[in-house]
Amino acid sequence: MPRKLVTSALPYANGPIHFGHVIGAYLPADVYVRTLRMQGEEVRFVCGTDEHGVAITIGAEAAGMDCAEYVAKWHDEIRGTFDHLGIEFDIFSGTSKSPSHAELSRDFFRALDSNGFLIKETSQQLFCVACDRFLADRYVVGTCPKCGHDKARGDECPKCGEWLDPLDIVQPACKVCSNTPEPRSTTHWYLDLPKLRDAHIGDWFQSKSWKPNVQAFVAGLLKDIDKRPITRDMKWGIPVPEEIAGDEEGKVLYVWFDAPIGYISFLQEWSVAQGTPDAWKDWWCPKNPDDTELVHFIGKDNIPFHCLVFPSMLHGAGKGYVLPTAVPAMEFYNLQGAKFNTSEGWVIPLEPFFETYDAESTRFYLLSSAPETSDSDWRWEDFQTCVNAGLADTIGNLATRVLRFIDKHFDGHIPALQEEHRAELDGAMLQDSGPMEDPADSVLRFRFREASSRLLANAAVANVYIDTTAPWALRKTDMERCGSVLNTAVEYLHFLARWMAPFMPKKAQALWEMLGESSPVAESGWPELPKADTWRKDLGGQKLGDIHGLFDKLDAKAIATEIEKLRAGHVT
Repeated sequence: MPRKLVTSALPYANGPIHFGHVIGAYLPADVYVRTLRMQGEEVRFVCGTDEHGVAITIGAEAAGMDCAEYVAKWHDEIRGTFDHLGIEFDIFSGTSKSPSHAELSRDFFRALDSNGFLIKETSQQLFCVACDRFLADRYVVGTCPKCGHDKARGDECPKCGEWLDPLDIVQPACKVCSNTPEPRSTTHWYLDLPKLRDAHIGDWFQSKSWKPNVQAFVAGLLKDIDKRPITRDMKWGIPVPEEIAGDEEGKVLYVWFDAPIGYISFLQEWSVAQGTPDAWKDWWCPKNPDDTELVHFIGKDNIPFHCLVFPSMLHGAGKGYVLPTAVPAMEFYNLQGAKFNTSEGWVIPLEPFFETYDAESTRFYLLSSAPETSDSDWRWEDFQTCVNAGLADTIGNLATRVLRFIDKHFDGHIPALQEEHRAELDGAMLQDSGPMEDPADSVLRFRFREASSRLLANAAVANVYIDTTAPWALRKTDMERCGSVLNTAVEYLHFLARWMAPFMPKKAQALWEMLGESSPVAESGWPELPKADTWRKDLGGQKLGDIHGLFDKLDAKAIATEIEKLRAGHVT
């Protein structure tokens, strides 16, 4: 079984992240990694903040901070959001702080240059006189020359998806000061993507099976791909190697070039911290390329970089780096029918949110509404329905009514299964109460909505079983049979806690401990679907832990207030 190297797109250290980011690249990866580990697979999960680029310099200037202080602030805040949601990386570093990152990025530059995949060229670039700087592509705004969209960026049109040259933007303006920039001559290095496509990347991409949105997006780009600049005129960034820069001063690596290299430098940092400095090579440069599967979790806007540009860099370096096996890109996740927009107030502030709402329920709702094949939304009303009807009624009520009944009528100990009831109750639970499907099967196919539905459907099976067998009625006539019914229900809850673990790790652990277990539920392994004669753990006699509710229901008035607050804070 090949080991899995899992990455999530590096969040930019220029502001807070929102739920659209969370479900786009981080939470699905966390669930995937947790599922793999419960199945006994070897996994490394790598992420960190993207900390270079002109947006950082502009943000730092506006905040009255130096760049290092500024990115450290946002790095910590972003990490705090992940901590709230229980998203756990093997390492979460940053491109300006990881010890080997700058030199590794320069090594990539040197290798690509040595292998003939860089082009040095003097060209025109837009310069803002008012800001006294050359403008990075994304700091040029105007009208798209392809489709006429009036909010195009200098690198890409968000409406038609075309890659753009800032010089082709109609009525260009500086994003910072709104003045019209002027073209000036400057020398830069470019990644020769057409040459890399023809050398290997084109055939490689076509040989793989991708999600439909990835396949269509990149196949179109490959046809008319152009060279792409990889250096910029600015101070905050990684300087171009001196021996290559020569007399060209003030040139740094473009932020998009050095950012994905962080996936490697961060794992190098992790390896050093583990006392095995070369361990990263087993993952990124294995002797047998089939020993590692590289999986990038990203949002739609990062598809070109992770399916075309970064693979080109990895191949062009000529050092045996593995290329991606899967890129489960998400579409856009919106808020109540419109795009998240922090500057216009169309956002859910996460700090007050986590003071009010349960993070584990939030994890589950995000997964159940994930934008896997098309754009989807966070809707407050749907969040309430998911928590109340899905989690509280289907899972929480099941657990408490079974366990509190045992606590009250069987002195807090799981009753014994009477052998004469085994076959009948196995059939009642495993055959007669509804179909069961393995959530892990969906997770490993990157179908998180389906996985969430399967988890709830499996819980519903136990509810049907309890309603059918009616232990509360049996208590009055046949305590032994009543005990066997409850024993069977607890055996199934044992499965449910483990199925829950990747989705809601803390709730799963809480249920696990209510069942009388003291070990980490994630270490119990992933349970296959229960099969008659082999599924029981013989839990009879085990003392239950403290019984408590798992999910609090959400009040409709409170949800309506949240929607009103959102609309009231929206700046149009």
